[in-house]
Amino acid sequence: MNLAAVDQIAKAVLYEGYMLYPYRPSSIKNRQRWNFGVLCPPSYCEAHPGSELCAMQTECLLAGGPQAALEVRVRFLQLVARSVAKLAAPARELPTEESSQFIRVPRLEVDGRIYQPWQEAVEREVALPACRPNALTQESLSLNFMFPAAKNVEGLRDAEGCLAGVIIREQSALHGVVEVKTLPMGAELFKINVQVRNLTRCADPEQHSREDALLGSLISTHIVLGAQNARFWSLLDPPEDIREISTACRNLGTWPVLVGREGTGDTLLSSPIILYDYPQIAPESAGDLFDGTEIDEILSLRIMTLTDEEKREMRQSDDRARQMLERTETLPMEQLMKLHGAMRSLRPVDPDGREHVKEETR
Repeated sequence: MNLAAVDQIAKAVLYEGYMLYPYRPSSIKNRQRWNFGVLCPPSYCEAHPGSELCAMQTECLLAGGPQAALEVRVRFLQLVARSVAKLAAPARELPTEESSQFIRVPRLEVDGRIYQPWQEAVEREVALPACRPNALTQESLSLNFMFPAAKNVEGLRDAEGCLAGVIIREQSALHGVVEVKTLPMGAELFKINVQVRNLTRCADPEQHSREDALLGSLISTHIVLGAQNARFWSLLDPPEDIREISTACRNLGTWPVLVGREGTGDTLLSSPIILYDYPQIAPESAGDLFDGTEIDEILSLRIMTLTDEEKREMRQSDDRARQMLERTETLPMEQLMKLHGAMRSLRPVDPDGREHVKEETR
């Protein structure tokens, strides 16, 4: 598996929609998450039909003989609820929340720094052991995964060292399963089926809001598949002799494309965002902007027009937002001008104005 080739693209997919311009918690757009690839607890999906999925499925074609090996990794984000509380009375030592000394507030300022509630994210990865595709035709390979609930309290001290408040981070338990099976489709050709299911229990799902359900969900879920002594075939442009077989592949909530150097077939990314084969991050891009296909020039210019107070809130809301703001504010003019546009290729034009369209195959 060529993880170096897939990592940059996978990171962009992972954090697509993590936060939206104007990148502040107080912005209405950032009060309700709209991430792709959300797998909610199944009981929530049953109680709210048509709202979200609890499972996703990837099917693709792999060509390989007896020595072929398959690797599968599932990546997603787990949300962490961050709340802010002030203390009912000044203190030097951190009290326990059970003492009722914490008063949760929508905003807390300590020595000029603003703290607000937010949903942070932790990256998760589930990797299955490498397996032989021909060994999975009779019995599937399944891996259950569990991430336990956790809670952390961080003290906020003023300039004199007194506790002025706390940040409380809470994450719910997550439970899921990844299952891989194969189906022989001809001489040294397999259909690979990968299913990811959220098995997290959800009490009283009828009473849960979507925001509640997201804390028990897999966010921005995507699958990375690797092949050794074998290759994946494109579902966008398959060879003619397997085109009919490829159309029978069923993908639910995700879409597989080849990644890496064009022409290779050892790594495949199945993401909730439909991409083309061999996607690339534009070399002119200075970094992630998280916001809907990342029109870098427009978003960078918009960030620059934020007021000092808006930038202050953005800088203090989230480490990723802070890094984005610092990167944008220090962007050299030469780099900014590169965002204005780039010419990738030229095509000849006839004297009568018609373009010569060169037929290309991938």
